[in-house]
Amino acid sequence: MTYSVKELYVTLQGEGCHTGRPAVFCRFTGCNLWSGREQDRPTASCRFCDTDFVGTDGEGGGQFDTARDLAETVASMWSGDGHPFVVCTGGEPLLQLDIMLIEELRIVGFEIAVETNGTLPVPPGIDWVCVSPKANTDVIVRNGDELKLVYPQEGLAPEMVSDWNFNHFFLQPMDGPGIDEHRASAIEYCIQHSQWSLSAQMHKFVGIR
Repeated sequence: MTYSVKELYVTLQGEGCHTGRPAVFCRFTGCNLWSGREQDRPTASCRFCDTDFVGTDGEGGGQFDTARDLAETVASMWSGDGHPFVVCTGGEPLLQLDIMLIEELRIVGFEIAVETNGTLPVPPGIDWVCVSPKANTDVIVRNGDELKLVYPQEGLAPEMVSDWNFNHFFLQPMDGPGIDEHRASAIEYCIQHSQWSLSAQMHKFVGIR
């Protein structure tokens, strides 16, 4: 299998439970909820995405002919001490993240996290599963480590997913023109509903990717 990667870089995780943790980010191209083209946004299943996942022209991006090629490239980027950590994201990473790549990432010593929209099955061997559900989609992954709900979403209130089987529940204010209002609303909801914690996208505050 050939793997198409938009960008590959080292940063600190900016969201959720692992906020502040060093990681190699592997952003795969492609998504099953939106083409990534602005002209298709009005008819997309997810219309608020702010991520560029089209093509392979980002930093460190490209086509990787084998799982080993990609895993070794990921490993070459880790220069710190501690336990190596890779976050597979997108787009929708589970369109490409398969058992072969998971095995190769393990061989080079990485703990593996995935950030998915939950509409595709999760292959075995992933250490940390974060699901970010989108309204009006068929979410089949209703258990994992972390549920991260972009808030507010018309048609997907926190109460609709609060009984799913996750260890951690986060509200993440939807970015954009209404961010201040969305942040205040998310904070108030978390105060009133202690099951939920705030995910504040730290990377945007401190100016990292």
